[in-house]
Amino acid sequence: MVLGLALAVLTGAALLASQSLDAGAAAPAGPAEVARGQYLVTLMDCAGCHTPGALQGQPDPDRRLAGSNVGFATAAGIVYPSNLTPDTETGLGRWSDAEIVRALRHGQARDGRVLLPVMPWPSYSVLTEADARAIVAHLRSLSPVRFASPRNTRPGEPAAAPYLTVVAPR
Repeated sequence: MVLGLALAVLTGAALLASQSLDAGAAAPAGPAEVARGQYLVTLMDCAGCHTPGALQGQPDPDRRLAGSNVGFATAAGIVYPSNLTPDTETGLGRWSDAEIVRALRHGQARDGRVLLPVMPWPSYSVLTEADARAIVAHLRSLSPVRFASPRNTRPGEPAAAPYLTVVAPR
């Protein structure tokens, strides 16, 4: 009887845990996890692309990680780094934890499209699950900043804002 009850409790706990992970929910992050995420975001230089003014050598400290006003020209068009703060209108506020981890580690946007490697997700694909979750915890801990990056453009469309072009040497 006791063994049966223990097995039922363990099975129920395992089912509940798997449902939580499938739904993208996570236990509240502790200070150590948020600090680890901050360390990783700094080491990976996310602010170097995702902060207004950073690509012009004048990052706006009040809008750190709120997206960029300068884009990157690619073969697929011009891409503007997006807002990583938890703002619900212009940032990651409506993304689930699992969606953020999927973008980081697998280069898949919330709508399913593949992110261009200008967002270096191929390198980030080796992040451990714990490190990816720590990054999410840090991003969730930020103050929301309402800032909409310019819209991405397709090849041949006029640029929505300034952008950088990389020219390969001949």
